[in-house]
Amino acid sequence: NCTTAICIEDNIIQVVPIICNPPPKPTCANGLSPVQVIDKDGCCWHWECDCYCTGWGDPHYMTFDGLYYSYQGNCTYVLVKEINETVDNFGVYIDNYHCDTRDVVSCPRTLIVRHETQEVRIATVKPNTLQVEVTVNKQVVALPYKKFGLSIYESGINRVVEIPELQMNVTYNGLSFSIRMPYSKFGNNTRGQCGVCNNNTADDCMLPDGTIAENCETMADHWQVVDPSKPQCSPGLIPTKAPSTTPKEPCKESSICKLLLGSVFEPCHGFVHPQKYYEACVFDSCLLPNLDLECSSLQVYAAICADQGVCIDWRKHTSGVCSYKCPADKEYRACGPIKEITCKSSQQNETSTKQVEGCFCPNGTMLYDTAVDVCVTTCGEFYCFICMRFGERFTIDCQDCICLEGGSGILCQPHECAKQNKTSCDGEGFYEVNEVNSEDSCCPIVTCKCNASLCTTKAPKCRLGFEVYSHIPSGQCCPVYECVPKRVCVHQNAEFLPNSSVFVDKCQDCFCTNEVNVSTQLNIISCEHIPCNTYCEPGYERQPVKGECCGRCVQTKCIVHTGTNSNLILSPGEFKNDPYNNCTIYSCVNVHNQLISSTSEITCPAFNEGSCKPGTITFLPNGCCKTCAPLDSPTPCSVRQRNDFIVYKGCRSSDRIVMTECEGTCGTSSLYSAEANSMEHSCSCCRESKTIEKHVELKCPAGHSISHKYIYVEECSCQVTEC
Repeated sequence: NCTTAICIEDNIIQVVPIICNPPPKPTCANGLSPVQVIDKDGCCWHWECDCYCTGWGDPHYMTFDGLYYSYQGNCTYVLVKEINETVDNFGVYIDNYHCDTRDVVSCPRTLIVRHETQEVRIATVKPNTLQVEVTVNKQVVALPYKKFGLSIYESGINRVVEIPELQMNVTYNGLSFSIRMPYSKFGNNTRGQCGVCNNNTADDCMLPDGTIAENCETMADHWQVVDPSKPQCSPGLIPTKAPSTTPKEPCKESSICKLLLGSVFEPCHGFVHPQKYYEACVFDSCLLPNLDLECSSLQVYAAICADQGVCIDWRKHTSGVCSYKCPADKEYRACGPIKEITCKSSQQNETSTKQVEGCFCPNGTMLYDTAVDVCVTTCGEFYCFICMRFGERFTIDCQDCICLEGGSGILCQPHECAKQNKTSCDGEGFYEVNEVNSEDSCCPIVTCKCNASLCTTKAPKCRLGFEVYSHIPSGQCCPVYECVPKRVCVHQNAEFLPNSSVFVDKCQDCFCTNEVNVSTQLNIISCEHIPCNTYCEPGYERQPVKGECCGRCVQTKCIVHTGTNSNLILSPGEFKNDPYNNCTIYSCVNVHNQLISSTSEITCPAFNEGSCKPGTITFLPNGCCKTCAPLDSPTPCSVRQRNDFIVYKGCRSSDRIVMTECEGTCGTSSLYSAEANSMEHSCSCCRESKTIEKHVELKCPAGHSISHKYIYVEECSCQVTEC
């Protein structure tokens, strides 16, 4: 009785009452208020920070110690297990699935609680809704359920699994879950995606082997468990890199998210900080704008506020986006009792002050029983059967019944279902599912569900420069794949981003442009030849050489060094006299791709100038040897002018035109060659050696003019010819 008995002596006993000094109130790492826990002696109490883990949306997690992270895995994972097992077969698990067509983010589908011989599954019936189904050991059960130290009941919008022996409860509503466990029983003895409950976030990202990951996104992937329905998931596999949880483009946040920071939730800000829930809300509204998943962030924050004793009626501020529809005989309340008072429990004292949102009986009525979801005005009306008056018709357990006075009181027959149009699920990936009919729970509706694992079309392997793009056409289940260009350049089995360098060969400087080749759909590679020195010495020409960028100067003509230290450039087959000595002749020949130059000297016959008459000494046509010219020598070869009209095809020049021609005589000789032991003949004729082309306008009889070209001789010379 909170007293201490002290033996003094001689049977003298002093009884001293235990004095309890209120302990200082600690600050919990998860931001929630600490709870009072009675000491083992039953007299005094101390503060403890409950282990509280929650998850919501697609999905976001808050660990036992309040560490926030997002994780998009689509397997089944451990939320919490004991490090040192004290309870048989104990654990809480979450089954996630990809809830968007791009397989980018995931949502919770089933919450699993295992305790000794029982496995409870609370599964979402319809994605992204609050409709759930409860099974125990794979058998559907009605609520409330209580067996083998475990109870399951409805609390507002939530389904609650409670294990009184462990003083813990787990809630789930299809969009979010929460796990509350006492620190006195589970402190420093939890592991999984909810972390270690020890009021310290430093070790919340603990891996199964006890090491700490650098972030909880990495840690979460290591807590996979074997799930036969998901063969692609297996514990121990190398985790794949999680997708970025940051939207690629700036996103305008949903106006609903702003409610978290505004006046609607302001009464709760002093108890629970809203920033992490606001960040999760913005992320959901940006990445999945059409699923209204941002409502889950507000719902979870409101639930935590209610847990801390602050009730927020927030749904009416969302313009109908986050509204919650109740059955016709119920009304929605943001702040209702955790356990609704019923005809059978109205006499019990309900001491809990915590509240939840959900559908409750209207004022003036009362729930008959937790197992009979009917609101009544007077509990005494259930004399006949549950909540029915005599003569009243009702449906129970899919039986159409009438309450009669006398006899057994009840007359029932099987409930008749309205005829339904036959649903055909012929499309690939679709399969038939019986769904609960909201208007008649006894008559399930056959609908078509999509199971992507039934699709046979596989993603194609795209050629280099292309990547797979998938989309699901409206009304279909299976994705359609196509290869789309990645907007890169491709060269020698490698991809190059725009503006990056591309090595084609050592003679070109190339880079990847932003221009697209219409036929190949690949970006165009632009190249420029590296700068080259194009100069070559006289007699050389630059020619391409294999393995070299700028080619090489190759000799194509003979270079002859004359006696006067000058150079002559001769093409193969060309002959040329020395500029200062007509008796020396240079030549160039190509023999087997070798250029060979040669020099020839003209040997003149004996000549006596005295034998010539005065004024008759002249040169032979070779320009080297002298000879005597006859006195009556004709006019030497020269240019002669004449003026005349030019007539062409009937058209004539207006005036006489100066025209030139060659006229005169040239030498011819026959000389004996001692070396050849024969006569050598030399002949030449007077021919043009330099001409130009001139233009003249000719007038035609029809009155028009034409331009005519003619040859104008500028120089004449004696030129060697065959004799």
